[in-house]
Amino acid sequence: MRRQLPPVFRALGNHNYRLWASADLVSVTGTWMQVLGLNWVVLAMTGSATSLGISVLLSTLPALLIGPWAGALADRFPPRRIVLIAESTHLVLALLLALVVWKGLPVGAIYALTALSGLVGTFGGPALGRFASQVVPRNDLGNALAWNSIVNSIGRVLGMSLAGVLVAVASEPLLFLVNAATFVAVIVTVLVMRAGEFYPIAVSDPELAGVRAGLTYVRGQRALLLLFALGFVLSSLGRNYQVTMAAMAEGPLGAGAAGYGVLSSVFAVGTVVGGVVTARFRELTIPLLLGAAAFTSVLQAISGFLPNLVGFAAMILPIAAGAVLIDTAKSTRLQLDSDEGMRGRVLAVQGTVAAAAGAVGAPLLGWLAERFGPPQALLVAGLTTLVATAAAAAAFRSGRQQAAEPVAATPVPATAGS
Repeated sequence: MRRQLPPVFRALGNHNYRLWASADLVSVTGTWMQVLGLNWVVLAMTGSATSLGISVLLSTLPALLIGPWAGALADRFPPRRIVLIAESTHLVLALLLALVVWKGLPVGAIYALTALSGLVGTFGGPALGRFASQVVPRNDLGNALAWNSIVNSIGRVLGMSLAGVLVAVASEPLLFLVNAATFVAVIVTVLVMRAGEFYPIAVSDPELAGVRAGLTYVRGQRALLLLFALGFVLSSLGRNYQVTMAAMAEGPLGAGAAGYGVLSSVFAVGTVVGGVVTARFRELTIPLLLGAAAFTSVLQAISGFLPNLVGFAAMILPIAAGAVLIDTAKSTRLQLDSDEGMRGRVLAVQGTVAAAAGAVGAPLLGWLAERFGPPQALLVAGLTTLVATAAAAAAFRSGRQQAAEPVAATPVPATAGS
């Protein structure tokens, strides 16, 4: 039964979504506990930041290489079944990580399990996206995605905070055991959801299944291509604030590690604020997305020239809030504006684009900061994303005008009997 709640909470009026949001909070908290524990273990074992980078690369590489195949699988089979298989596999891998760390096995074993976790996550991601859209009606999807952002932000803060405490009082293997327990919570939640309250979405017809059919579909959708292109630019140059915040804290601001911690906390608060603001919109439209992108681009361009840590932090908060609004609006439009039978492949392409943007943007911003200085890097990145946003706005406007133009009737030649 659906509860009547204020518009900002409307997704939470769905029984299955309340269960899903609760399970997601538990799962995200466990995931960030494992991320922190894994990074710490690799760094402690090797003493090398490069080794840590390899671990991160191995976790994201599957999304770059086989994302479309994962999306095709999600479109072909019921997503609930894939979610249960993926979560069960993650549980086993978390237990194996705990065993490997406890036994002090070589770092190669950790690399192998990290790669396997990335592989399972790649196949589970599109199915999770499809499944999450089944626990709310279509009109509530944008609100649900906004609350997902809030849950992810809170879970990240909780996970990293709890991980720091547990590592201090216990040991790293406990982090992986706790993460394994969170997968149990997700599996149980999925199993107890009310089957009669799901909002089914179509699976792909056999003749339209497969990667090639999905890519052909995406190539034929102008709006989707524009969203992917804009998302790549915004994610690569406008989302890698872990790089630019560190460069600003260490360089012009002279705030060091403590300042970087403050900025990271402000950024986390901004993502929560952004989720709440996004949840208040009844509809997440393309103009709203473009307006948020232009606003954050301008803030980014001027943020590096503010005189102190307080001023820079004051810019970081609305930028983080705007990023959540942009990402939620983009994800909502990608799902609602694509065929249901293609949604898994569309989400998989989105994941691949995001992974590629991170792989390109982080080193590029780092190089710009080293070569020209952090303020100049932020200026160049902000102006670039602003130009990309303007170009996307013009392209969307052109597409709407073409769609609105009446099709001229084709003259019918006169026949002898006319």
